[in-house]
This record gives sequence, C-alpha cells and structure tokens, in this order.
Amino acid sequence: MDQNYYDFTVKMEKENVNADYIEGWQSGYVLNPPREEQRLTEAYEAGYEDGKARNMDNYSNWVGK
Repeated sequence: MDQNYYDFTVKMEKENVNADYIEGWQSGYVLNPPREEQRLTEAYEAGYEDGKARNMDNYSNWVGK
C-alpha cells in the first residue's frame, strides 16, 4: 500500500472524521466497487468520490459528523 494512503487514513482517524467518509475514501482510493445501494450514505459517497480522485482537501467537511 502506498504511504499516502496510510498517512492520510491515520490523519483522518486522529481528527475524528466520520467513519463512513473514511471508509468511502479508502474504497475509492484503491478503486474498490462502492457499497451496495442500501448501505450508501452521504458521507460514504463523498469519501468515495474524493478517494477516487485522490483528493485530500474535503475531509475537514466530515470532522465530528
């Protein structure tokens, strides 16, 4: 796994980012298929899109949510 993935995951966990956002970001980053439709949340979908784009700027929108 690349170091950026690991370091950014640790950063999000330390900053108490929404768990669904983190899971979505991780899944998108490694290009896993998204969750089943009934398990999608707004946070997961936002994280998935950011992870797929390798975007590390929007996570702060999900701190403490």
